Order: sequence, then C-alpha cells, then structure tokens
Amino acid sequence: MSVWHHISDELLLDYASGSLAESWSLAVATHLALCPESRKRLHAMEMTAGALLRDAGPVQEISEGQWSAMKARMRAEAPYTPASVAASAAKPSVLPEPLRSYAGGDVDKLKWKPLGPGAYHFPIPTRDGEAQVRLLKIPAGKPVPEHTHGGRELTVVLAGCFRDGDDVFRRGDFEEADEDLTHQPIAGEGEDCICLAVTDAPLKFKSWIVRLVQPVLGI
Repeated sequence: MSVWHHISDELLLDYASGSLAESWSLAVATHLALCPESRKRLHAMEMTAGALLRDAGPVQEISEGQWSAMKARMRAEAPYTPASVAASAAKPSVLPEPLRSYAGGDVDKLKWKPLGPGAYHFPIPTRDGEAQVRLLKIPAGKPVPEHTHGGRELTVVLAGCFRDGDDVFRRGDFEEADEDLTHQPIAGEGEDCICLAVTDAPLKFKSWIVRLVQPVLGI
C-alpha cells in the first residue's frame, strides 16, 4: 500500500474519531497544518459525525482508553494563529505547530544527530511509545538507501522535496507506506529535504552495509 500526497480517508477518520495514538496523531496534525485540502476533508468528516451524534441515542460512558486518545489528539491540534500575526513574522517557521513545540524549536535550533553520509536525524519523544518519531534531513540530490518496512511509515515533507519513483513530494505532502512498498526516495536538488517520519518497526534495508550499521544509527 502507498497513499500519495494526501492522507487516506481511513487514517483521517481515525484521527477525527480520536482513536489514533499520539505518535501517529502528530504526523496527521503536521500534515493538516500544511494542507488546506485535507483540513476541508477533516471538517466535512467532523460535521458528518456531529450530525450522526445528534441523531444517536443516549451518550455512553467514555472509557479511560478513549479519553486518553482524545487528550492525545487535543495536544496535537494546531492552535489558531491570526493572519495578521502570521503575516508579521520575520521568517516563516519550517516546523508548524504542534510539531515545533514537540521538537523544542524550529530546525535551526535543533541538535541534529548524524545518520549516514551527510544525513541527520532528530528523535522526538512521545508519551504513547507506540511508534518512533523523528525529523530527517537528507542532503540535496542524495538518495535514502533502498528499503522496505516492517510496519507502517508516515512521512510529511517540511522543507525541500523528494522524488519517489515518478512522484515528487513537496512541503506538506504526505506519504503513507507499509511492508508492501520497497523504495529509494531521493532528495531534490538545490535544498536539503527535511521530513517528519513516524514508524512502528525498523526499516528493512537492501544493503548489507547499511544493515550492519543500522543498530548503531538507531534506524
């Protein structure tokens, strides 16, 4: 499976219902902050759900698990910023909220860790522990080693772009992948590609050299 550029209906419905864990919700909220089309789709889903609730019977008691999921989603919601405030900013942030708060600052404030030749990553801790969340910075024009996945991977482009086969992913674009996809994304020319990546299992690299250093790099 692979969903290109925009988030799948299934994942957006899970987010709207509050059933996504914090790690995955952060990826979805980051995409929503950058994609007006997906925000419109989410609004339509929420309006439909509201109408269904109005027509439903008595409200059942919310379980502790449902309440925890709801609170995680609330923490991942991007706050409203008046247009006048956004326009007055001297320099637009690469990381939108809520991602910027999770990272502790924008990309120029982060302590990047080496990740292979010229590449860097910045791990982002979340409270659910269900998936690994990190920012990736790939040098312009350089490829990521060919790999497949042990589970689900969500990727949101924050700066620059990358090419995956015939598709080009730019700021705000969303890629959803699982173990059925084998690929080798390549960062676009002229600007380093910065992405948010969320995975629930280690990547499976084709190169034995990369597999050898994989435990050291933590990927």
